[in-house]
Amino acid sequence: MNVDEKSYRRKVYDIVNKIPPGRVMTYGQIADILGEGYTARTIGYVMHAADTANVPWQRVINSQGACSTGRMTIPINLQQKMLEGEGVVFNEKGKCDLSRYRWFPEGFEDDKEDQPSLFG
Repeated sequence: MNVDEKSYRRKVYDIVNKIPPGRVMTYGQIADILGEGYTARTIGYVMHAADTANVPWQRVINSQGACSTGRMTIPINLQQKMLEGEGVVFNEKGKCDLSRYRWFPEGFEDDKEDQPSLFG
């Protein structure tokens, strides 16, 4: 791993380490905050390589409010179970309410409420 790659990953982990227990961020949300050179997919790759002892990897989920690791972990659905242990509630389809559980770092609060709706 070269210095630039370490810096790239460190920026992701710095944000993820700030997510409070019981809250989540999405891969795309983190990519948007970090800007050029980051995508939801690359955030996923970085999180896959995270040191699970030092990075709360379970708090990063997909844009649907669901865990993307469901069948990739042992035990199955480990990520969802860890988040449920922190108080995040998932529905029968395995999705949490992002309007309730999504966390925004200071300066990156959700401003979608201020945007006009196409539906009136």
